Amino acid sequence: MRQAELLVAVLFALDLAGTFVFALSGALAGVKHRLDLFGVLGVAFAAGTAGGIVRDVLIHATPPPAIADWRYIVTCLAAGLLTFYRHSLVDRMRNSVLIFDAAGLALFAVAGALKATAAGLQPVSACLLGMLTGIGGGIARDLLVGEVPIVLRADLYAVAALAGAAVTVLGEKLGLPTVISAGAGAVLCFVLRVAAIRRGWQLPTAPGT
Repeated sequence: MRQAELLVAVLFALDLAGTFVFALSGALAGVKHRLDLFGVLGVAFAAGTAGGIVRDVLIHATPPPAIADWRYIVTCLAAGLLTFYRHSLVDRMRNSVLIFDAAGLALFAVAGALKATAAGLQPVSACLLGMLTGIGGGIARDLLVGEVPIVLRADLYAVAALAGAAVTVLGEKLGLPTVISAGAGAVLCFVLRVAAIRRGWQLPTAPGT
């Protein structure tokens, strides 16, 4: 019973943390594109919850906590308001939008993989659902501000999420403590994504015509 309670607590913490950092990245993108307050809050909410909503619908965990639990909504609104009124403070970090996005990607990929495993999905399916959870918020954010989603560009984005999810699922299957599995997966995903940003790592692209 204690193990089950620990898993629930870890999942909630990862989910809420991922929601906050993705909401920050969404709000920063909204400020960058000079949206009004409602627009910034809307993009923050979409970025913070889209991946989790898609995950929960696919595993029939409805209604999704992102909508049913007020804490997710308040978290998104807090991130949006903080960024809107203090965006210069939040934006001081170098490549702030991308760093927040990388953190959200890692947290959501791990949370999605853990939740999929807990729902009884097979390892491959759990890895794919973890990746989908990670990339959903970024796709929603980019589409709302009129940009081509990062996941469709050459940077290591979906690959980083898939790698983090795979390490998490592998750790769970080997019987490692959930904190260790989740921590290793999140760190791997974050490091891969940040390294890709700073070193310019890219997947092959189609040759020009």
